[in-house]
Amino acid sequence: MNKDKKEVYLFGMRDPRRYRECIKKYLSDCLDITLEERQYTMTTYDDTWSCNVEEIEEDEYKRLKEKWNEDNFDVESIPYTAEAYRIKKYAFVSDYARFWVLYHHGGLYFDTDVEVIKPMDDIIERGPFMGVEVPCKVGFEPEVNPGLGLGVNPGLRLYKSILDYYGALHFVDVGGNIIPGTVVKHTTDVLVRYGLCFTDEIQEVAGVWIYPQDYFNPLDDATGRLNITKNTRSIHWYSKTWVDNYGPVRIKITRWIHRIFGVNSLKWLKKLIHK
Repeated sequence: MNKDKKEVYLFGMRDPRRYRECIKKYLSDCLDITLEERQYTMTTYDDTWSCNVEEIEEDEYKRLKEKWNEDNFDVESIPYTAEAYRIKKYAFVSDYARFWVLYHHGGLYFDTDVEVIKPMDDIIERGPFMGVEVPCKVGFEPEVNPGLGLGVNPGLRLYKSILDYYGALHFVDVGGNIIPGTVVKHTTDVLVRYGLCFTDEIQEVAGVWIYPQDYFNPLDDATGRLNITKNTRSIHWYSKTWVDNYGPVRIKITRWIHRIFGVNSLKWLKKLIHK
């Protein structure tokens, strides 16, 4: 947004005219721009157009507020989501749904336990993005967590590859047992195929910018320690509502043990007990 030049830059939108009401509310509610100033130039990757943001139809704004659920997303579209939905593991359905929605419509996505603490204009302007959850270790690729944040234009090939990857998966085996694997693993596996590197630097993979851990994940989940840097734009607070019986009390106790005895202490204790 350039208020002086009266320009608004839009990313990930095929037809910015559909978003005029949202722009109108942003100009009036957030920037306190007067009616006389509301003649803006809207710029996308594909074209530039001008409009008077006062000339907006109410139904256009309503479409912006569309909620994705079983009414407009087919949970039976692939075996993975169908199986997860049947046993009420809804978070795993949303793992696939977010990529489906973004592939077809573009836009931004964040998990509900993400807090944005700093403007991300430069990152959005640079292009599609994802964030690293666990930094690169010797012999291992960095783990990329799409829940930290996603930004994309419609039709990106990488997202189609992720959808195809999910299309070949099952959520449960023939015995009804949940097959191990998270959206972090699945997304990282696809990125590795496209050349994800062993580095803690910003890298571009298949048209997507992958940002190091401190940009979107400054919180160490194991210990609860927060390490905000000059690069940090958001914090993933790890509410873990998708994990069975993993409440706030358990999180506090586990992090306290990890801070005092080390992050591998509980694993060591479990091995000792089962000997």
